[in-house]
Amino acid sequence: MIWLAFALVAGITVAAGTVLARTGDILAEKTKMGRTWTGLILVAATTSLPELFTGASAAVQDLPDLALGDVLGSSMFNLLILSMLDMLGGRVPLSARANQGHALTIGLGMLLVGVVGLGLLAPLPSVGWIGAMTPVILGIYLLAARLIFLFERRRQTQQASRLAAELRYAHVPLASAVRRYALAAAVVIAAAVTLPGIGEQLARDTGLGQALVGNLLIAITTSLPEVAVSLAAVRLGALDLAIGNILGSNLFNMLIVAVDDVFLTSGPLLSSVTGSSHLVSVLAVLIMNALLLIGLTYHALKKQLVVAWDTAGIALTYLVAVALIFALRGG
Repeated sequence: MIWLAFALVAGITVAAGTVLARTGDILAEKTKMGRTWTGLILVAATTSLPELFTGASAAVQDLPDLALGDVLGSSMFNLLILSMLDMLGGRVPLSARANQGHALTIGLGMLLVGVVGLGLLAPLPSVGWIGAMTPVILGIYLLAARLIFLFERRRQTQQASRLAAELRYAHVPLASAVRRYALAAAVVIAAAVTLPGIGEQLARDTGLGQALVGNLLIAITTSLPEVAVSLAAVRLGALDLAIGNILGSNLFNMLIVAVDDVFLTSGPLLSSVTGSSHLVSVLAVLIMNALLLIGLTYHALKKQLVVAWDTAGIALTYLVAVALIFALRGG
C-alpha cells in the first residue's frame, strides 16, 4: 500500500511539472526576462518546492538524515537529468547547444555545495539550534541571485532585438498564465507535504534507513518536477529554460539546507546527521558540476556516443555515488 501511495504522489508531481514547464515558458516571454533567468529563478524555485516542503516537514518531524538526504540526492539526480537531455539532442552535445553563461551558475552552485560539505566536516559553533553555516548559505544564495540577475540582464539587453522576434505566446493573456502556474505550483506543494511520512514508512519497511531513502527514493520523487519541466522545455525548443531550471534548482536546494536547519529545533542540521553517506553526495555533486563546467568551456562539437563525454561522466559519477551510499547505509 505504501508503494502505491508513493507511485500516486510521483504521478501527480509529474503531471503538475509538465504544466509548470509550458506556463514557465509563457511567463519567460511575457515578462521579457528570458528563458535562462526564468528557469534559474522562477521555475527553479517552483520545481524545488517539493524539496522545500519535504525537507521542512522532515525537519519538523526530527528526521535530519531524511531532510538532508533529500536535498543532496535531489541535487545529484537533477544533474543526471542533463545526461537524459543530452541523449535526446541528436549528434550535437548538450554543452555545444547551451548558453555558456550557465558557467556562472555552476560556479556559484559549487561554492554553496562546498560550504555544506564544510559544515558536515567541521563541528562549528551554533546560535541556539541554528548552525553557523546557515547564515553563510543564505548570504551566498542572495549574492548568487544578484550576480545572476545582473549578468542575465546585461545579456538580455544585448540580445533584445533577437528576442523580440521570437514571440510565440502573444495570444495567451498574462493573467491566465499566472493562474495556471499558481495552480500547478499548489498541486506540487500538496504532493510534497505527504512525502516525509511516506519516506519514513519506506525506511522502516525496507530497512534501508533514512539517509539512503532520502538520497534515492525521496530525492528522485521530489526531482520529478525538474524531469517533467526539463523534458517539456526541450520539446518546446527552450533548452536554456531546461538547463536553467536544473542549475537553479540545485542553487535553491542549498538554500533549503538553511531552511531545514531552522525547522530542526533539536540542533544544527549538519551536526545532527549520521554516517558518511551525505559526504559522498556532496563530493558527487561537486564532481558532476565540474564535468559540466569543463564540457561547457571545452565546447565539443560532436558526440562520439549516444551522450557526450561530459554527460557520460555525470551519469557514471551518479551511479558510483549511489553504490557508495548503499554500501555506507549502515554507517
